[in-house]
Amino acid sequence: MDLSDTQQAILALIAERIEAEGMPPSQTEIARAFGFSGVRAAQYHLDALEAAGAIERVPGRARGIRLLHAPEAAQRELALPASANEDVLELPVLGQVAAGLPIGADIGSEQVVLMDRAFFSPAPDYLLKVKGDSMRDEGIFDGDLIGVHRTADARSGQIVIARIDDEITVKLLKVGRDRIRLLPRNPDFEPIDVMPDQDFAIEGLYCGLVRPNR
Repeated sequence: MDLSDTQQAILALIAERIEAEGMPPSQTEIARAFGFSGVRAAQYHLDALEAAGAIERVPGRARGIRLLHAPEAAQRELALPASANEDVLELPVLGQVAAGLPIGADIGSEQVVLMDRAFFSPAPDYLLKVKGDSMRDEGIFDGDLIGVHRTADARSGQIVIARIDDEITVKLLKVGRDRIRLLPRNPDFEPIDVMPDQDFAIEGLYCGLVRPNR
């Protein structure tokens, strides 16, 4: 089949979702997973997959996609690792981190999302599920998956993922002459002042988000 890298990745996503959940993703979910601005782009790629004989669609059904190849074979042949495909990223979704381990450590993740690299800047190393609305005015909401670029370096004014005494938070970094503050983007929440005796570290930079279908 003569498919683009994006179409191969979409086919792999369809195969993965059918195997894991028993149903394919909707066009809206495909658009969100790859950072498309709307469902038309997803529709275009599905048309190409159908024309190539990779899938068959059932009219009148929101998730009416049938694979014409076994899901396991499609995953084995088409689920390209990020290192082999410059356009598609395979990002693990990390949930709550175990005590004593920094976020992004190899603690294992069963969920992997295929994302278009162009959707983020810089390229993320993993996704992190947000809990709470302290960054609401930055457009980051409870339940969002944020891309995190792993780094220990950050400038004042950047949104960072920071660790304070084994707790992880997403905030706006402000570095002053005599203190470091982590600022929320919601007036209902108070800033966090980092005390000298606290174990503080920058775990990464915020570089974009995915909003799961709710």
